[in-house]
Amino acid sequence: MLRSLSIRDIVLIERLDLDFGPGLNVLTGETGAGKSILLDALGFALGRKVRRDLVRAGSEKASVVAEFELTAEHPAHAAIADLDLPAADGELILRRTASAEGPSRAFINDQRVSSAVLADLGALLVEVHGQHDDRGLLNPRAHRPLLDAYAGNGSLLAVVREAWAARQKCAASLEAAIAALEKSAADADFLRHSVDELEALAPQIGEDDALDAERRLIRQAAGLTEEITKAADALSANGAEGALGQALGRLSHIAEKAEGRLEDVIAAIDRTMAELSEAQSGLEAVQDALKFDPGRLDAVEERLFAIRGLARKHNVGPDELTELTRKMTDSLTAIDQGEDHIAALRDAADAAAAAYEAAAAELSAARQAASGGLNGSVTEELKPLRMENARFMTEIMPSDPGPDGTDAIRFTASINPGAPAGAIDLIASGGELSRFLLALKVRLAARAGGLSMVFDEVDRGVGGATADAVGRRLSRLAESSQVLVVTHSPQVAALGDQHFQIAKSASGGVTRTNVSVLDPQERRDEIARMLAGDRISDEARSAADVLIAQANEPV
Repeated sequence: MLRSLSIRDIVLIERLDLDFGPGLNVLTGETGAGKSILLDALGFALGRKVRRDLVRAGSEKASVVAEFELTAEHPAHAAIADLDLPAADGELILRRTASAEGPSRAFINDQRVSSAVLADLGALLVEVHGQHDDRGLLNPRAHRPLLDAYAGNGSLLAVVREAWAARQKCAASLEAAIAALEKSAADADFLRHSVDELEALAPQIGEDDALDAERRLIRQAAGLTEEITKAADALSANGAEGALGQALGRLSHIAEKAEGRLEDVIAAIDRTMAELSEAQSGLEAVQDALKFDPGRLDAVEERLFAIRGLARKHNVGPDELTELTRKMTDSLTAIDQGEDHIAALRDAADAAAAAYEAAAAELSAARQAASGGLNGSVTEELKPLRMENARFMTEIMPSDPGPDGTDAIRFTASINPGAPAGAIDLIASGGELSRFLLALKVRLAARAGGLSMVFDEVDRGVGGATADAVGRRLSRLAESSQVLVVTHSPQVAALGDQHFQIAKSASGGVTRTNVSVLDPQERRDEIARMLAGDRISDEARSAADVLIAQANEPV
């Protein structure tokens, strides 16, 4: 429930702190005192769009803080968790500020949020109804949720929404697969030709670099061979090997006489001769390796150019041709197997559609079953509201399938005997529409889900016993939900559990709106004023006493 409301510099309200209680909270005051400003301030805190001149003249910034007390099962808890906002053990604080020249800023439990998020959460906390409110009976789109709330269709509705999501997902998968198959089939000839061409060439990863290196080597082979031959001739022509052999022979002959002093020298000459022989063998091997087949360069270049040509054709790198071959082969396989895949997807889509239709049919049946009870209970509720001849009816018509089922719901009514039924928002006057709304809300009270309800002059245009009946319904509604009602009816005011008086005053050329909580004596005088006008007589006070006493009597 709404526990408190703190308003700073909103239009005519300079500073106001209000504490609300459970049950029926009534707000009264003379016309023009500022009741609409108070509701605008509350709406501002709930994230709703409000008047542009919200900030009080002469102030730089306006702010409203609304504190709520939540039960453990209140749906706002789930919304707070989904938004990853800090929880506060059953306490929720909405705060919104606006500057005179800049945009508004919104906060939930002191964490900055968008106005849209604030409005979504606010809708779970407070429901505001007035004669021109477009969220209730005036909006046919709201009729289906109201019927579902009365019927308790929450679980059935969840099943339908889940089935709808599954149906849409399966249908989208089938549509995508069919489109992909059609596109692939159109490209089949190109794919088959490309795969044949790629498989015939069979390029390998890294082959382009290897062929390019071999091509450069072949082109350079003639010059390399000439220099290598000269180097080999130099090693042989100078007689280095013979000279080393002669030296080794002479030294080996006298080594024994040198008492070991020549052993290291002989070993070094021996190693040199071995390395020289190794160098000569290496040069011979390189010479052999550089003896290319005259046609090898043509063969290398032909394959290299073929690989690069295919890469350019498919706009990929040479090393990506192997992966391209695999992908094109997979696409051809998908084409060949596509009909089987689509058949499986079509079966899944048909099953999902059948599941949705079954769930939607069950929901429709529940709505049909509940509509009669809703019609009868609301019609019965209208009689004490001096609408004895009115009938409330629920029309359930086929609608395009959607997440909420296959029904279009519209509330209709017949106001006078013999008069045809029509859309409730077209045939009912403002006062009648308010009473229809009140009757409906009374019947839905047990399913209000922790909402605080605000009724703005729901009793306008009625008086006497009808006003008392309106007040009694509001009081009954307040047994299960907190209710705030702006009223001009003393009969309704007398039924309040807490009474607020809204008054306007002028001082120093500045007009201000103030709200005060009335004690029993002040409440008696305010109800007397509502009965008699500005000049409160003893008779008016006595009449107020009667109303207050009657309010405490059971109906």
